[in-house]
Formats: sequence, structure tokens, C-alpha cells
Amino acid sequence: VNDLDEQVAALARAADPVDGKALHIERAVRGGSPLKTLWKKTDARQRIAQGRFDAVVLQEDLPETTIASFNEYAARFHEHILASGSGATTVLLMTWPYERLNWIGTEDIAVEHWKAAANLGAHVAPAGLAWQRAEAQCPEYGLYQPDGEHPSPNGTYLTACVVFSTLWGRTAVGLPCTGVGDGAVSHEAAVAFQRIAWEVVEACRDQHPKCFALDGGRAAAAEGTSAALTDTSANAAGRDALIAAAFGTLDRDGDGRLSAPELRAFADFMGFFGDDGAWFQEYLELCGDV
Repeated sequence: VNDLDEQVAALARAADPVDGKALHIERAVRGGSPLKTLWKKTDARQRIAQGRFDAVVLQEDLPETTIASFNEYAARFHEHILASGSGATTVLLMTWPYERLNWIGTEDIAVEHWKAAANLGAHVAPAGLAWQRAEAQCPEYGLYQPDGEHPSPNGTYLTACVVFSTLWGRTAVGLPCTGVGDGAVSHEAAVAFQRIAWEVVEACRDQHPKCFALDGGRAAAAEGTSAALTDTSANAAGRDALIAAAFGTLDRDGDGRLSAPELRAFADFMGFFGDDGAWFQEYLELCGDV
């Protein structure tokens, strides 16, 4: 909502204009969907499998789904990220509660994210706790849209500051309020959100140091309600070596070509859904493209 990924990128570019030029963002989006839907019905897995990312940020819409589903699909994504061979970091973007589905509050959402991160060896961007602090300290800056669920421009900017501080390991305080000033987010609100985001990230880092081991600099993201994937820079030689190794593994008969059965394993890994007949038709189309 409100181009969260682009706002994070704007903060990163303001923090380091030189390296920021190399920052590239993609997103796999399905509105209102949990990680389960993103896993099954988007191309997020295929893009992660390309191994181009430094971090993948997963946002679960926890009030809309169950804790069990969150844990299952966060784990599936995490294992997929590890299997990509990119060395990407999994980051769980902690969300916020709302009245329509009030079975879980901020504290419990936070607990479930810390537990999942500890189990997986993942990191956490504690946006929900930043929302809680902002609502207590400056309630005049509304974080919700009129529906009481989705973030307003204020809520998105605060979340962007949290994600930026988590991924880059530095405060947004003092950065130009890029992307605001058009009436959507006031300068005063932006300054407050920069401060609050850093206070929360620092406090959480002290309490959960293993969940904030990022070295800064490069980032990627995938979100539950909307999934974003960020590609910064890549080692071309290393990627070529990985491609050669994958080809050699798939080429079981060593003839230098991949038959439909040989390539099927890779297609399934990339998220292909369909029976053998559908795969063979897809294979023929791929060969035609070559």
C-alpha cells in the first residue's frame, strides 16, 4: 500500500546517493493475501530462486490468517531463500492489529514474529511496535486509512523508516523527507516517524540481537499483502558458475541438453504448476523461444 518498497528505496538513496543508484526493486503483489497465497499463486518463488537478492522481506497479514499458517509459510519461504544460494537474509515485517479482527494485539503479533525469527534464524523489522509507540506519542498523525486496517500515507512512511533502519542498520533521522511534502505526510510527522522508527529498532536490537545481524548496505523484500523483492548488485561470474553447476546437475545423461523430464525438476523449483501434459507443452514453447 502507498508504494512501501519505493519509500524504503527513497530513504536508502537519500542515505547513500552513490550506492543508492544501484538499488533495484521488484514486488510480487496480491492485495489482502497471506504468505500462503503468495507462495501458491504469485511468482515470488520463481524470482527468489533466481538468486539475485540480498534480503527478502516477508509481510504476513497476521490478523487475517492464523499463527500456524504464518509459521508454516514463513518457514517455506525461508527454506526457499536458503536454497536459492544467494545468501539472502529473510526479514519478517511485523504488522499491526486492527479492530475488525481483534483476536490478536500488538504484543502477541510481536511475540509470534520473534519466535518465528528465532526458529528460522531470520530477522525482524518491528513495524507493529513502532506503530504502537507512534499512536501513544503522536496520535494526531493517523496511521490507518478510514477503513481502520490499511496504512495511511503516515503509516506507510513510518513502516518504511522501520524497514530502512532494519535493513541498513542506521537511523533515518536527518535524512531528507523524500516522497513527502506533497500534503500526504507533513514534514513534522516525517521527522517524528524517523525518530520513533530508530528508537524502536534500537530497543528491539538490544532485546533480540540475533534478529538484527544485518550488515546494512544491500536489501531485498517480499511482503505478505504485497511482496517486494530488491536486487542491488550481483557477481556475474558467480552467477554464471551457479548456472553451469545447476545445468550439470540437471543434465543426468551428460549430453549437453536438457530433456523435458530433466528440466522438469527445475521448473517445479521455480514454481511451475501443472501435470506432465501441461509441462510438456510448456517445454515445447521454451524450446521454440530458444
